[in-house]
Amino acid sequence: MWEFEVRQGCEAAFLEAYASDGTWARLFRRSPEFLGVELVRSVKHPTRFFTLDAWTSRAAFEGFRMEYCESYETLDVKLAGLTEWERRIGGFPSE
Repeated sequence: MWEFEVRQGCEAAFLEAYASDGTWARLFRRSPEFLGVELVRSVKHPTRFFTLDAWTSRAAFEGFRMEYCESYETLDVKLAGLTEWERRIGGFPSE
């Protein structure tokens, strides 16, 4: 799970990149072990968003990161300007 504060004026581009059918999801779908991503907006802070990426396991995500390291890093750098800040809240098992 990640939390993002989106830069003023970058909301549309952020939604395109982080939505369930966005740029990140298209990259993640290269793995059959990617289950989906949910994007939610804070009610209290309209420029604050949360993503929850679902994978079959932590190992599946880590394997994906290793296999697609270059694509992941390139996209991360490309989209960094859309946010004021971001932070990883944590990983949570589905059990």
